[in-house]
Amino acid sequence: MLKRILASAVLLAALLAVVGAAPAKLTGGNGTLYIGGWPNRIFIIDEATEKITGTIDVTTAGPPKGGPPRSMVLSKNKKRFYLTNSLEDVEILDIATRKSIDHFSMSEGRNKRTYIRGMVPDPLDRFLIMVLKVVEKKIDRYEVAPPKLVVYDLKEHKIARTVPWPNNEERENVNVMFSPDGKLLYFFADEVLIYETTDFKQVDTWDLARPIEEGFGRFDFGPRDTTYEEPGFYSGIFTVRDPVLNRDIMGVGRVNLTAKSFEWWPVGPAMQLSVGARPVGFSLAPDRKRAYGVLQEIGRYEFWTFDLERHNVVKTEFDGRPRMALRPSTNGKLLYIYQAGSTIDLYDASSYKYLRTMTLDADETTDLIVVPADSARTPATQP
Repeated sequence: MLKRILASAVLLAALLAVVGAAPAKLTGGNGTLYIGGWPNRIFIIDEATEKITGTIDVTTAGPPKGGPPRSMVLSKNKKRFYLTNSLEDVEILDIATRKSIDHFSMSEGRNKRTYIRGMVPDPLDRFLIMVLKVVEKKIDRYEVAPPKLVVYDLKEHKIARTVPWPNNEERENVNVMFSPDGKLLYFFADEVLIYETTDFKQVDTWDLARPIEEGFGRFDFGPRDTTYEEPGFYSGIFTVRDPVLNRDIMGVGRVNLTAKSFEWWPVGPAMQLSVGARPVGFSLAPDRKRAYGVLQEIGRYEFWTFDLERHNVVKTEFDGRPRMALRPSTNGKLLYIYQAGSTIDLYDASSYKYLRTMTLDADETTDLIVVPADSARTPATQP
């Protein structure tokens, strides 16, 4: 009898402990976060513990001590970062050693400055595709040259060639991506123009409007995050012109570039953003069943969740920042909100509940790169 009473007491105590215990802390996974911070460093954060395990200093060029790591791009093999630490210079950083391995400037002297408007590295790390704009100081004026699309040879450290603009239509920015093997370059214009990457000659053209419905006009491609994208695919927000109703329609599409297949579904009329507002981004979740974006207008901030299986969108208001960017965690359970400050806010991806904030020793943050554990090559923790 006594044994039964004792056993019941132990069981009751265990149940009370479970009931009274605090819920487990929701974390983002076992990946690694790399986030640029002013004035001149990249912070390395262990995703599971949310602790800073080290930094990579940007020290090669430009005042002060290298300048901020802007426009950070992770190489395909996850071994290096390409970044612009000024509007004119490119820095290449080795992640394993946390050192700069290359630096070059596109400008020529003080009176002829070349500004980088966009940069995409080749998957094999042979060259960069860049949009450049040259501003030359004359005696009585500044002369601004038209933007040009160039191939920069990383071994020879020079512009290897200038790629003609499709239909001779100059662009301030460019939307391009490579095939997984680096043999083809896809240029997203009114159509998808396909170039081979030896001589950069056009080898094919693909009209995206035809798989949907004859008569649709040009597609505009919105900003997107490629962290969890499948090789050879392009998923994101597309705005298409409907010439019959004379309006722009916003939708979500998934393009298989190798098979030349295209799935697209409409969200609704394209948004007319107010002055200072930023377009809704598109960040795939790790399972690619959902994607997330944020609407940010003054006094109006919303999480957008795109259900890619049911083809619908859920919008949820929250207390946002004047300027934001979003990345999903490697396990898909958290959403990271950053920029416009030195912090990263963590939200529950299922309920959009604010959880906590990570604070960095930086004046401002730039880009956040999330690297899953199976592909991360995380350097050892600094002493």
